[in-house]
Amino acid sequence: MKNIYIPAVMIVFSLLASCSSDKKEKVEATPAIVVKLGGASAGQSGSFITASGKTEAEKSAEISTRMMGFITKIHVKVGQAVKQGQLLVSINNTDLLAKKAQVDAGILQANAAYNNAKKDHDRFVNLYKDQSASQKELDDISARFEMTKAALEGAREMKKEVMAQFSYSNITAPFAGIVTNTFVKEGAMANPGMPLLSIEGASRLQVTAMVSENDIAEIKKGMLAKILIKSINKEVDARVSEVSLSAKNTGSQYLVKLDLDKVEPSILAGMFVNVQFPVERVAKSEKVLIPETALVHQGQLTGIYTVGSENTAILRWLRTGRKIGDQVEVLSGLTSEEQYIVSSEGKLYNGAKVSIQ
Repeated sequence: MKNIYIPAVMIVFSLLASCSSDKKEKVEATPAIVVKLGGASAGQSGSFITASGKTEAEKSAEISTRMMGFITKIHVKVGQAVKQGQLLVSINNTDLLAKKAQVDAGILQANAAYNNAKKDHDRFVNLYKDQSASQKELDDISARFEMTKAALEGAREMKKEVMAQFSYSNITAPFAGIVTNTFVKEGAMANPGMPLLSIEGASRLQVTAMVSENDIAEIKKGMLAKILIKSINKEVDARVSEVSLSAKNTGSQYLVKLDLDKVEPSILAGMFVNVQFPVERVAKSEKVLIPETALVHQGQLTGIYTVGSENTAILRWLRTGRKIGDQVEVLSGLTSEEQYIVSSEGKLYNGAKVSIQ
């Protein structure tokens, strides 16, 4: 029996071919990712315009003083409701008390001089009538009388000024509301113009929203709008009260203020809201809207997966616009006739095999 000799090189090639065949079979055996498709919508030119904003008190103020002194007492706490005229902060007024005592003494002195000058004036008027005093003597006494009268009035005005300063040492609430913050502590030095605390009116709330330059022409004073407060999942009505006509300091955004029709205890100042302004337009919109959940984010890029030939996933980059509800406007990269992957049962990647559900 003859021995069959097989060269070693042929054996190696045979093994490599076998491995390559096994790998190919494994790749082809990878299951396709099950996906669900959706179509972009291009509705009417928009039954509403959306904008972001926040709630704030119609009345709000930072309370300060015009005098310097140590804070002796803070009579309120953050969150406390206060009435108009209620005492909020007391500032040491020892200097004012001393000044008031000096002014009171000055008034007494000026009043005594005035009464004395008045008596002399009245007496010289009678003497002049009886020709017992000269015109020069009457003029001199009259001038003295007017000087003491002016001195008394000056002393009284000085007292008014001092008494007015007492109101800056006892800070009261300018309106009824809620104390929202305190900026100082007892014992600290208060300076003119330095905020001591802030207060917001609790009776009425309003919403401030920023509207883009493309939509501001559609917003009119008196327009009724819907306010969606996400944090408490509540929707309320509001009416436009102010529309700013300048975007000089707001980066092409225009300030719009709305008054809430009613205030509920659950709605607090500072809550972020979405505002929907109803508009009427005849033309149809060229906008393409897709669900926000279908978007793919990689760094600063935003894209979406579509299905290409041979049922493979293709990542397509988009240029998106504003958010409308739970949808996002697509400015370029996708048309309303094209379909895209809404969801998948596995992790998608560019070129992945997919199976359409």
